[in-house]
Amino acid sequence: MPTYILLSSVTDEGAKTIKSNPERIKQVNQELEKLGVKVTAQYAVLGPYDFVNVVEAKDNAAVFKVAAELAARGTVKITTMAAVPVDEFVGLLK
Repeated sequence: MPTYILLSSVTDEGAKTIKSNPERIKQVNQELEKLGVKVTAQYAVLGPYDFVNVVEAKDNAAVFKVAAELAARGTVKITTMAAVPVDEFVGLLK
């Protein structure tokens, strides 16, 4: 299944939600699975983004759907990138 990286920055509203209910982060992961995107790794980070999520999805359309759904909530802004394993990338160059 293709891999994608989601770089997330929470909005002020999102920060309030996380502070009052930190488990909400894991609840959203479960919602993503219902939309066809599986979170395989997730990190809270320092810097310009608040979270880095590594996800698997069947295709770009599934990731677009998730990004649109989350953005519509107004609690997070997401940058989405397709990711290719290095070995696969090297094979493409041969």
